[in-house]
Amino acid sequence: MSNYKQLYWIVFVAANGGLLLGLNMAGISGAVNSIQSFFNLNDHALGIVVSSLIIGCLFGASSTGYFIEKYGRKKVLLFSSILFVISSLACALAQSYISLVIFRFIGGIGVGIVSVAVPVYISEISPPKMRGMLVSFHTLAVVTGILLAYIFNYLFIDLANGWRYMLAFPFLFSILFLILILSFLPESPRWSIANGRKINAYNVLKKIHGYELAKEEIKDIENSFYKKTKKISFKNIFKEKIRKIVFLCAILAIFQQLVGINAVINYAPIIFQKTGVGGNIVLLQSIFIGIANFLATFIVLIFIDSKGRKTLLIWGAVGMTLTLAYISYGFAFNVDNFGILIAILLYIAFFAASFASIFGVITSELFSNHFRGVAMSFTSTINWIFTFIVVQFSPYALNRFGGSVLFGIFALSSFLALIFVKIWIPETKGKSLEEIEKELTI
Repeated sequence: MSNYKQLYWIVFVAANGGLLLGLNMAGISGAVNSIQSFFNLNDHALGIVVSSLIIGCLFGASSTGYFIEKYGRKKVLLFSSILFVISSLACALAQSYISLVIFRFIGGIGVGIVSVAVPVYISEISPPKMRGMLVSFHTLAVVTGILLAYIFNYLFIDLANGWRYMLAFPFLFSILFLILILSFLPESPRWSIANGRKINAYNVLKKIHGYELAKEEIKDIENSFYKKTKKISFKNIFKEKIRKIVFLCAILAIFQQLVGINAVINYAPIIFQKTGVGGNIVLLQSIFIGIANFLATFIVLIFIDSKGRKTLLIWGAVGMTLTLAYISYGFAFNVDNFGILIAILLYIAFFAASFASIFGVITSELFSNHFRGVAMSFTSTINWIFTFIVVQFSPYALNRFGGSVLFGIFALSSFLALIFVKIWIPETKGKSLEEIEKELTI
C-alpha cells in the first residue's frame, strides 16, 4: 500500500530547491533601482548585475547532467544548497559592483543545478498517475519563492540599505534546504539501480509504494537499464531518434523564455513605472504578479494529470498571445494603467498554468532513464541561454523602443509557440517513464 505522506514529504524537501530558485530570480527586482544608485551603474552595468545570475545558471545547468549521473541527485542538490548559502550572504554584504556580480554568478550556478536536478529527482520518485502533479510542485515552489521575494521587497524598500535585506532573505531558506537534504532526502531509486545499489532503491520504493508495487517497479526500472550498457554523453543525445526528442524539448525551452516571462519577473517595477505609476505602489503591483503566479499554478496541480500536458500548453499559449497583444496595444495607445495591470496579471496566470509547469514535467517524461540527466541538462542550458538574452536586452528594448515593441515581440513568440505545441508536442499523461521510453523506441 502506497505511503503518500512519505512521498509528499520527500517531494516537499526536494521542491525547496525550486523555492530558492524563485527567491533568487525575483529578489533582485525590488533592489535594482537602489543597486543602480548605490554603485552608480549605467543601464548596461545594471543588466550585468541582474543577468550574472543567469550566466551562472548556464554553467550550473550545463554541467548538472554529468554530475547527477556520476554522483547522484542527492549529492548534487546538497552542493547547490551550499552555493545558495554562500551567495545570499555574500551578495547582501557586497561592497563593490564586481563582488556583487561574482556572488550572484555563484548563486546562479545553484539555480541552474536545481532547475535540472529537482524535476529529474521528483519525476524519478513519483508514480505515473501522480507524476505530473508532483513535478509541478517544483513550479509551485518557484512561484512561492517569487511571491515571497516580492512581498519582502515591498517590506524592505523604505529601510536604509533595504536592498541588502532583499538579497539576504534567501539565506534563511538556503540553510533550511541544506538541513532538509542532509536529514530527509533519499537518493533517487532509478539512479541507485543504475549504479548497482538495488537494496537502497528497494528500501526507498517500499516506503513510498509498499512491498508489492516496489517489486514491480524495481523490475521495470531494471529492464529499462539492462537494455543499454553504454553511457550517454552530450554528443550521443544528437543521434537517431533521441535527436528528435531533444530538438522538440529545446524548441519548447526557447519558446518558454521568448514569451517574456523573465522580463516581467525581473523588471516588473520598471515596467510599471513606464505606465506612469510611481513610488512604492510599483512594488505593491509586483506582489499582485506574485499572487497571480502562485494561484494559477494550482490549476496545473488540479488538471495536469486529468486534462493532460498538451491541452494546458495550448490554452496557455492562446491566453498569453491575447494578453501580450493587449499589453503591446496598451503601451502604444496609452491605455489606462489599470488595464495594463490586469492584462499583465492574466498573462502571468496563463503562463503559470501552462509553460511554467509543463516544461519541466514533459521534458522529464520524454527523456528516458538512460539519458534523462544529460538531455535535461542540455535543454535547461538552452532555456537559461534564452533567459539571459531576454533579461539582458529587455531593459534596452524597453527604453529604446518602448513597451509596445517589446511586448509585441513577446506576443508573436507566444503565437508561434501555440503553433509549435499544437503540431509537434506529444501527450504523456498517465504513462510510466518506462512506457513512454518504449513507445518512443529510444
